Amino acid sequence: MPADAPLLPGSPVDDDLDARVADVTGASHKLRISLLMTGSCLPVLGAVLLAPVLPKMQDHFEGARGAEALVPLVLTIPALALALLAPFAGIIVDRLGRRRLLLVATVVYALCGTAPLWLDSLGGILVSRVLVGVCEAAIMTCCTTLIGDFYQGPQRVRYLSLQTMCTAASATVFFVVGGAAGSAGWRVPFWLYAVSLLIAPFMAIALPGTERKSASDRQARPVSEYRRPFPWRQMRSTCALTVFGAMVFYTVPVEMSYLLDDLGVTSSGVIGLATAVASAATVVGAVAFARMRRAPDVVLPPVLAVCSLGFGLMYLADSAPFLVVGAVVNCLGTGMLLPALLIRGMSRLEFADRGRGTGLWTSAMFGGTFVLPLVLLGVEKAVGALASAVGLLGAATALMAAGLLWARRRQAAGGLLGDATSEQSG
Repeated sequence: MPADAPLLPGSPVDDDLDARVADVTGASHKLRISLLMTGSCLPVLGAVLLAPVLPKMQDHFEGARGAEALVPLVLTIPALALALLAPFAGIIVDRLGRRRLLLVATVVYALCGTAPLWLDSLGGILVSRVLVGVCEAAIMTCCTTLIGDFYQGPQRVRYLSLQTMCTAASATVFFVVGGAAGSAGWRVPFWLYAVSLLIAPFMAIALPGTERKSASDRQARPVSEYRRPFPWRQMRSTCALTVFGAMVFYTVPVEMSYLLDDLGVTSSGVIGLATAVASAATVVGAVAFARMRRAPDVVLPPVLAVCSLGFGLMYLADSAPFLVVGAVVNCLGTGMLLPALLIRGMSRLEFADRGRGTGLWTSAMFGGTFVLPLVLLGVEKAVGALASAVGLLGAATALMAAGLLWARRRQAAGGLLGDATSEQSG
């Protein structure tokens, strides 16, 4: 089992990679990281772009069989496809290479994303949306894996945090853009998927391959270093925690408008402003995490406690300003939560496993995103109000924080006991 990658200054570059991927400064580095951040935002585009036009789509397909249930799936089914297929994308990434799969997926993403511009069948549109989810699985897995390949130590932490910042900020931007474009018709927002065709050529030029060194360069190293079991045990715990973390992370973006509506706020401008303020807090949280330089296992309990506090304030809110304060507190925590979970998983992976591990993590992340509305809807029906359901999620988050803190202290105590026993036996 590979050891956790160090998160402090001085971490070595993976010595099984070609030396040319170690360039982490200069104009080429800035272009490379910009492309990886842009690529990471494409799956978010698929998740939120169409939300404002769903009512118009519902009206257009009003006579179609099952339209009431199928039209909402146009928005959510890519996330389900992404969650189901990301592990397979990870396997392909490790076997065929990150750059090649990323380029193909980015081009196909545009073709499938714009297909509803010409499709008149609701069934055909749903098929195209499933294919969008397939491409999103490959794109997100490749971009995250390449960040892990190109950067080490504090730089890896910084850029994985930046990835969180970019995706959180882009969600708000895409929601606004989708609403503006949708005013011209429900099909118009689909044109925005073509933006990936502008990105793909730059990726082909600017992203180097992360190839293995030749076999002759590695003959001196034991075969056991290359033929080792995948760290399933560590990834299982990380992925399970990520499913829960995804639900915590997406509660405010997904449910904020409904919570405000329950408080009597119906203005789309006010709702958009409140969501934007919360998104800004997520960015601030991600920046704070990048500056901490602490191991994820140390950070996660207090971060989850902050998220729980925010949920508690949202539950108690009896006015829109109070609700926004709670959302801001929660999003400060979620801005630190997502990169902490991602780095926790990446630190357990070596080069040969990084694509598969990232695919599993991505699957867990978007799986949690997909089930969140269903879970909160079920809890809301049981307790009678969405705010109460959010309050219960806050309580669960507090219990998770306490459990992680207890587990970490127990592990530390076990380590100290082991050291004392070794000294006595010595």
